[in-house]
Amino acid sequence: MGGRLLSIGECMVELSQGGEGLLRKGFAGDTFNTAWYARACLPADWSVDYFTVLGDDPLSGEMLDMMTSAGIGTGFIRRISGKTPGLYLITLKNGERTFSYWRDSAAARKIADDADHLRAAIEQADLIYFSGITLGILAPEAIDTLLAELRRAKAAGKTVAFDPNLRPRLWINNDVMLRTIEEGARAASLVLPSFDDEATHFGDATITDTIARYHGLGVRDVVVKNGADGAYLSFGEVEVHVPGVATDKIIDTTSAGDSFNGAFLSRLLGDNSPGDAAAFGAAIASVVIGHHGALISPDLLPR
Repeated sequence: MGGRLLSIGECMVELSQGGEGLLRKGFAGDTFNTAWYARACLPADWSVDYFTVLGDDPLSGEMLDMMTSAGIGTGFIRRISGKTPGLYLITLKNGERTFSYWRDSAAARKIADDADHLRAAIEQADLIYFSGITLGILAPEAIDTLLAELRRAKAAGKTVAFDPNLRPRLWINNDVMLRTIEEGARAASLVLPSFDDEATHFGDATITDTIARYHGLGVRDVVVKNGADGAYLSFGEVEVHVPGVATDKIIDTTSAGDSFNGAFLSRLLGDNSPGDAAAFGAAIASVVIGHHGALISPDLLPR
């Protein structure tokens, strides 16, 4: 029996390395990447919708066409006259990436401006996914609106999944970032942090510290990603370590965590055990990092 996954955030124009000094245009963004890989891995009886705001420019139109061709629902996406999507450039060195952004006036900053529209979309979903980047692009009052609706969904028994995705450049200062991320976690029933981020910004000494901190914020289930080491899961009374999948082909790690999240959620929604879901997520991520750009063809993914 299927259902609906709703991912909330920002999809951007992506410029990635195309070889010989050329750049390749695509469309990506952390929560959209997760939606993409969830759609690629979920059975047909599950719907995957993306919730954002776009402009009325040609690039916004191309982005919508791409989403539709990938089987991702766009019915909840509002468009605003005169606005455009944000843009980012990936620079690679030895497989690791750095980003340059142009997003200050992006239409996606308006995703929580219509509270009734937001609530209607969330009410139609079984699982709602968002990230720290989703929160980081919003004004304070918009953050309050979004989190209020997510808390409402959590209280109604829906699964609310959150990747903290800590990005200091999006925030006025570190204290505001950490406080808001904690509020995001309180609105979630499942949190999927990356340990390097948590250690750097929250000062966690161990993965156990990260798990305990999120449980202390009222999060039911925690999946801590730790790069090549794999993932550490705490689901109720079950705690398990799932090893990473070794690969000697690392070209671009841009969407490693996002692809893990999408694949993990797809298997979790299919009633697989959390451990099996994480193993599948690790297998998907190991393939994704062997290719350029955030999104790779579903035909390349393991099943």
